Amino acid sequence: MSLTNMLAINLDELINSVESVRREFKATWSEPIRDQITRSICAFANDFFNLNGGYIVVGIEEQGGLPVLPPRGLEGQDLDSIQKQIRGQCKRIDPEYQPVISPEIYQGKSILVLWAPAGDVRPYQAPKTSKGGDRAYYIRQGSETVEAQGEILTQLMQMTAKVPFDDRRSFSQTLDVLAPSLVRNFLSDIRSGLVAPGMQVSDQELYRQLRISVRVNGYDVPKNVALLFFTHDPEQFFPGVRIEIAQFGDDAGGDLIEEKVFRGPLHTQINQALDYLNAFSAAMVRKIPNQAEAQRTVAFPYEAMEEALVNAVYHRSYDGNPEPVKIYLYPDRMELISYPGPVPGIELQHFEPGATVPPVPNRNRRIGEFLKDLRLAEGRGTGIPKIYRKMTENGSPRPIFEFDAGRTYFRVILPAHPQYVVIQALRESAHLWAVGERTAALRILEAALDRVPSSGALVAQIIDHSISLNDLPTAERVFAEFDGAPAAADAHLPYLAMARYYLSQKDRAKAAELLAHVPSPARIDDLVELAVLYKRSGKLEEAHSVFSTNYDLIKNNPKAVHEYAQSKLGLANQKALRTMAPREWAATKKRLFQDAVELLRRAIQLADDNPRKAWCYYDLAMALDELHAPDTEVAQAFGKAIELLPYEEKFPESYQAWRQRRAT
Repeated sequence: MSLTNMLAINLDELINSVESVRREFKATWSEPIRDQITRSICAFANDFFNLNGGYIVVGIEEQGGLPVLPPRGLEGQDLDSIQKQIRGQCKRIDPEYQPVISPEIYQGKSILVLWAPAGDVRPYQAPKTSKGGDRAYYIRQGSETVEAQGEILTQLMQMTAKVPFDDRRSFSQTLDVLAPSLVRNFLSDIRSGLVAPGMQVSDQELYRQLRISVRVNGYDVPKNVALLFFTHDPEQFFPGVRIEIAQFGDDAGGDLIEEKVFRGPLHTQINQALDYLNAFSAAMVRKIPNQAEAQRTVAFPYEAMEEALVNAVYHRSYDGNPEPVKIYLYPDRMELISYPGPVPGIELQHFEPGATVPPVPNRNRRIGEFLKDLRLAEGRGTGIPKIYRKMTENGSPRPIFEFDAGRTYFRVILPAHPQYVVIQALRESAHLWAVGERTAALRILEAALDRVPSSGALVAQIIDHSISLNDLPTAERVFAEFDGAPAAADAHLPYLAMARYYLSQKDRAKAAELLAHVPSPARIDDLVELAVLYKRSGKLEEAHSVFSTNYDLIKNNPKAVHEYAQSKLGLANQKALRTMAPREWAATKKRLFQDAVELLRRAIQLADDNPRKAWCYYDLAMALDELHAPDTEVAQAFGKAIELLPYEEKFPESYQAWRQRRAT
């Protein structure tokens, strides 16, 4: 493979990545193909959709819009003669137009690449046949060259000599304002052969090859796109060429937390702003039981942010509009605003899911070309569907697109992932609660609950805070209004919060009634708490079932293992077991005590705090006594409990009671 020495674009990228509306392949060279190429060059020069023309590759076959590789090549044909024929044919285009012709070697085969950038004096017309006679205006429609007719022809005529602002000459500036290092870095980033090792190309020649300068009255002047991409401060030429990001603590009118401004070349602004937004968009990882991979979501999908921001920079106006691209960050959404709104022909319904944005002319053709070369922008009509797709894949609400009747602005709203809204609210509320601003802490939670009404975590925290403030009616009302889906990951949390309260009030009946309807938790800590609450409310069988079902997940948690052992002790002493046949009851009771002993010994090994170990030893002593273990084992367990927690009165009292029983 050889990199081109005459074209700015990388040859591999051109052949494999450029969108079909800007690229055409011809398998070989012949007289009919010569006429087709002439019409296509005319169409690219007319640049009806402001995409900055396109490329024709001769020597590579096309199938289904894709190149057939390895290339057929132009072996055995006179490339010099072909080039002369092309230039001769292009003299018949009116006004005369000449493309850039670059002979190349690709995968060992000779090919010709024709670059036909947008012309400055459109509309152009070309002969319908090589014999002359009738002429026609041609445009690109998708991947085809077609004759402009009807309304399309009328629109093309209205574009007479109208050059988009970004491709116009800047007569007030000289090439001295351009930074050659920025141009060379750009060409290096897109892997252009113009800056390949060994190439010696002057700065001025690079500017000409890149079509960012033009000769006027004997000297070269830059185009506006050059000032936007290849100067360190484009804003000195075009006020408002910057990106502003503002983060607010609440909706519009809330406190401004942070403000950032990004300046410099357009692509640098985009990359730096995306880095900032990506750091802001926290990742959230949730482990799902019985599933190898954790569920990973982010506040805002990077690809959705990238598409929205690149579109804002690409499609805004740079002609006398002083307003920057603005990004507002709120606790529940991101808003990206550019000025003005979409070009005529695009309506709000074109932004609905599944709709197609019509192929209307772009506002900027060179900006889009450079952003595509940098792989920041994608093919025509793919941006909006990609935003929808990435938001859906992340589990985020659908994006919103809007503009006013006068098309003075365009806004994209990316709602934050509900889990992110919840996490941010819980963090902010916890801080306010800790510093004593308890009313404000509750207000933050209630505002977040309005945005995410199905969040069990928010409801549970409101319940806990309300109970701390002795406001039971609010806690019960919020719980009664909770409409979280039972399958939601946190739907169980409000039930646990209310059950904890009722148990603290010794109301085991209400707690048991709630726990009978609690959705199954997904997190291990919540499963353990559910089992503990079952145990405390007297639902020992339910507690034992939760522990036993999830033992592999809790076996290294000393608290969970201890609680599991206590549920077995409780079941062994439960009167309901006595309804069994005496022999069956005795065997079951013995097995429960034996299991409890094993669990208690494991909990003692796992525990690293004295209170937990002390209570484990105490329970162990009681279980060993029930199993009629040797007195030395029982006494030793009591002794360890008393040693580890000497101020617990229950331990020596139980020990003395045991000794008296043994003495009698």
